Amino acid sequence: MELQKFTYDNKLTKLFMLVTILWGVVGMLVGLTVAFELIFPGMSGEISWLSFGRLRPLHTNAVIFAFVGNGFFAAIYYSMPRLLKTPMFSKALGLIHFWGWQLIIVAAAISYPLGLTQGKEYAELIWPIDVLVVLIWVVFGLNMILTLVKRRVKHIYVAIWFYMATWVTIAVLYIVNNIQVPTSFLHSYPIYSGIQDALVQWWYGHNAVAFFLTTPVLGMMYYFIPKAANRPVYSYKLSIIHFWALIFLYIWAGPHHLLYSALPDWAQALGVVFSVMLIAPSWGGMINGLLTLRGAWDKVREDPVLKMFVVGVTAYGMSTFEGPMLSLKSVNALSHFTDWTIAHVHIGTLGWNSMMNFGMIYWMAPRLFKTKLWSVKLANTHFWIATLGMLFFSIPLYFAGFTQALMWKEFTAEGYLAYPNFLETVTQILPMYSLRAFGGSLYFIGALLFVVNIWKTMTAGKFARYEDDEAPAKPAAKPGEGWHRKLEGRPLQLTVAALVVILIGGIVEIVPMYLVKSNVPTISAVKPYTPLELEGRDIYIREGCYLCHSQMIRPFRSEVVRYGDYTKAGETVYDFPFQFGSKRTGPDLAREGVKSLPNYKPDSWHYTHLVDPQQLNPESIMPPHPWLAESELDVTNTPSKIDVMTYLGVPYPEGYADQAVADLQAQAAIIAQGLRDAGIEVEDNSEIIALIAYLQRLGTDVYKDK
Repeated sequence: MELQKFTYDNKLTKLFMLVTILWGVVGMLVGLTVAFELIFPGMSGEISWLSFGRLRPLHTNAVIFAFVGNGFFAAIYYSMPRLLKTPMFSKALGLIHFWGWQLIIVAAAISYPLGLTQGKEYAELIWPIDVLVVLIWVVFGLNMILTLVKRRVKHIYVAIWFYMATWVTIAVLYIVNNIQVPTSFLHSYPIYSGIQDALVQWWYGHNAVAFFLTTPVLGMMYYFIPKAANRPVYSYKLSIIHFWALIFLYIWAGPHHLLYSALPDWAQALGVVFSVMLIAPSWGGMINGLLTLRGAWDKVREDPVLKMFVVGVTAYGMSTFEGPMLSLKSVNALSHFTDWTIAHVHIGTLGWNSMMNFGMIYWMAPRLFKTKLWSVKLANTHFWIATLGMLFFSIPLYFAGFTQALMWKEFTAEGYLAYPNFLETVTQILPMYSLRAFGGSLYFIGALLFVVNIWKTMTAGKFARYEDDEAPAKPAAKPGEGWHRKLEGRPLQLTVAALVVILIGGIVEIVPMYLVKSNVPTISAVKPYTPLELEGRDIYIREGCYLCHSQMIRPFRSEVVRYGDYTKAGETVYDFPFQFGSKRTGPDLAREGVKSLPNYKPDSWHYTHLVDPQQLNPESIMPPHPWLAESELDVTNTPSKIDVMTYLGVPYPEGYADQAVADLQAQAAIIAQGLRDAGIEVEDNSEIIALIAYLQRLGTDVYKDK
C-alpha cells in the first residue's frame, strides 16, 4: 500500500504549552493570595480590586479555564494529528483559537478585580466576554471536526472520543446557562431566577467540572500514559464502557449541590441516585489508567512523569469516590457549606488536573525541543513537594469542615445552640487555614521549580516546529467490525450520539421546572426589590459576598434556631441570579433584615461591619470594604435594570422605570439620615446605603416581623 507523506506543525502545541505554564503560576499565585487573606483579612487594605470577593473568581477561572484549559488544548493539538495521521485542518483557525482564548483570559483577569461579574460560580464572565467564548469555542470545534474528516485512520482512538464529548457538552452547558438580558454593555441579568436559576447553574457548574476538568483530562490520560509507559491501554472494552456511562450519568448529578434546599425532592433524588452511580464508570477509568502501567512499576519509581500521572489518576479516583459520598443526603447534611467541600475540590484540582498537566509537559517539552529533560532530579523534587503541598492543603481543610459541621449543629443539654455566635466556629478553624496556606505555598514552590526545569530544557534544545510522518490513505471498514468500531469510523454520528446522551439528563431535570408550575409555588407576600435594594443587590454580587455567605436556610433544627425559618422556593422568584451560595465563611443572610429575630442588626452595625469589621470584633476574618462608603452610587442604568426586570416578569407597575431613580433617592435619604442620627456621617448617594438597604430587606417579605 502506498504511503502518503505529511508534516505536523508543533507551533500551536508549543504556544498552548507556554501559556499553560504562565497561567498556572498566575492562577496558583492568586489562589495563594486569597488563602492568606483568610488569615490576614486586612491584607488587601483599602484596595478594592485586591479584596477576597473579587480575587476568588479570578483564581478559580484562572486555574480552570487558563491553566487546565490551555493544558488540554496543548494536549489536543499534539495528540490529535498523531492519532489521526494528519495535520490539523487549519493553522489559521488554530491561531484564532489560541489568541482568542488568551484574549478571553486577559479580559477575565481585568474584569473580575473591577467587580464586573454575573455572580454565578464558574460562569462569572460578563455577557460580551461570554459571546467571545462561544465564538472561539466554535472555531476550536470546527478545526477538530474538519481534522477528523480528513484523517488517514478509520478507527478513532478513545482519547478523541473524550475530546469531542468535551466540545459538544461544554457548548450546550455554556450557552444554556449564560442566556442573559443586557442592561448595559457591562451588566446583565439571567433569564432564570431563584430555584430555577440554581438548578440550571449547578447543572452547568457540576458539569463544567465534569466536561472541562475531567473528560478532556481523561483524553490526555488515555494518550499520554500509554506513551510515557510505552504500554498499550489496558482495556479497549473498558474504555467504551467508561466513556458512554460517564457522559450519560454525569449530566444528571448537578442537583446534588442543592440537597435540602428549596429544590423539589424529585430533582434532589435524581441528583443523588446518578451521583452514586457515577462511581462505577469513574473508577473504571481510573483502573484503566493505572493498569495500563502494569509491568512498568519499576519505571514509575524512577520516572517523575509517571509519578505525576499515578498521583493524578489516583487523585481522580479519590475525588470521584468522595463526590458520590458527599452526594448522600446524610453526608451532605454535614459537608455542605463547610470547608470539607473545598478540600474535596482541591484534591481534584491539585491532584488530578495539575499533576496531569505537569506530567504531560514534562513528557512533551523534551520532545518538542529535541533534547532531554534538564533535570530529572529537580522534577522528582517537584513531585514530592507538590504531593506534600496537596496533603498539607487538603487534610487541614477536612478537619476544618468536620469542625464546622459539628459546631454548627451542637446543642447544650438545655436545648440551646452550644455555639450561637457564628464567629466562634470561625476562630476554631484558623489554625487549619494557616496550614492550608502553608500547603499552598509548598505547592507554589513546586510549580516554580517546574518552570525552571522546563525553561532550562527549552533553552538546552532547539524547537522542532515541523515533524514529518507517513501513513496509508484512510482504509475502508473491515467486514465483521463491531458496532462501536463502526461508530468510531463515523465521527459526525459519534458526536451526535454523545450530544443525545448528554441532553437526556438535562431535559428530564430542567424542563419540568419550567413547565410544571407547582415545582415553584408562589408566595403572595413576596414583592419585587425597590430600585435602591436592586442596586444594593448588584453591589453585593459585585463584591463577591455570595462566595462567603449563603442565603439558603436548610430545614434542620440547628439552622432554623440559628437563622430563622427555612427557605421556600417562592421567596426567590425575583432573584436574578439566585444567591443560595455554596460556602459559609460567614453566617447565612436569608433572614438578615428580620427585626424580630435575635440576630437582627441595625443599619449602623452594618455600616461599621462593612467599613471596618475588626472594629466590631478583632477576630473577624471579613475583609474591610471602606470604598463602599466613599464611592457614589451610579444610577445611570437603574431605569434600564427596571425595564429588564419587567421584561423578565417582575411585576413592577407599567412605566415604573421613569420614577425608579426618584424612589431610589427618597429611600436612600431615609437610611442615610438614620445613620447620621446614629453619629455616622454618610452621603445619601454612597454605595453603602444601597447595600444596607438590600441586606435589611432580606427575609422581611415572608416574616413581616410577626
